[in-house]
Amino acid sequence: MEPSTAQPAAASAAIEALARTIEERVSGVRRLPSLPQDLAYEADPSQLLTVCRALRDTVELRFEMLMDVSGVDYLQYGHEEWVTSAATRTGFSRGRIADAPPDPDMPGRFAVVYQLLSISHNTRLRLRVTCPDTREPIVDSVVDVWASANWFEREAFDLFGILFRGHPDLRRILTDYGFIGHPFRKDFPLIGNVETRYDPEKKRVVYEPVSIVPRVLAPKVIRHDNRYEPALNASELPR
Repeated sequence: MEPSTAQPAAASAAIEALARTIEERVSGVRRLPSLPQDLAYEADPSQLLTVCRALRDTVELRFEMLMDVSGVDYLQYGHEEWVTSAATRTGFSRGRIADAPPDPDMPGRFAVVYQLLSISHNTRLRLRVTCPDTREPIVDSVVDVWASANWFEREAFDLFGILFRGHPDLRRILTDYGFIGHPFRKDFPLIGNVETRYDPEKKRVVYEPVSIVPRVLAPKVIRHDNRYEPALNASELPR
């Protein structure tokens, strides 16, 4: 076997061996589709802490390090706002396909993704858990399993509004004091809700409603132009 094909084959074999070990030793997980060199699982929310401790403490796994925690909002997942391959017969104004907006209370809208690393076995794993309640997304905190989750979970709370049950100090970490809303949610306005300026009379920074008018840019459509017809550029045509 050539070296160029031997390495991917060996990596795939190692991934599958790791997957078999996880499915034998860890209950409450389901394998997710992923790239050939990746391994991803989804945990049941009620068994998240049990799954995480098993991934950390099982000798054959030993995922000692939590590299990252991120929130996910699937509100617009799979939806296309613009389809503009051609102009319409009646003219082209915005070209927007006016589908019904997705339901903000849709089940499974919010999820939390954990990136794990095993230093002992030099392997990585992506673990996902879906928040059962969309209106109040909450999952268990894994700070007691991996201490590095502390600020990661605060970031996910700040930007996505995901709550972490049992977190020792769950408060905003990136946005300003008194900030309203969660800016990484797909339905959060791109221009924000408020803007700040310095008021010389009050001698302090004040918050005001945004003065920018929200708009969606219309896409450009390339239309057929008769001026560039080959027949019109023939040399025998009168000028």
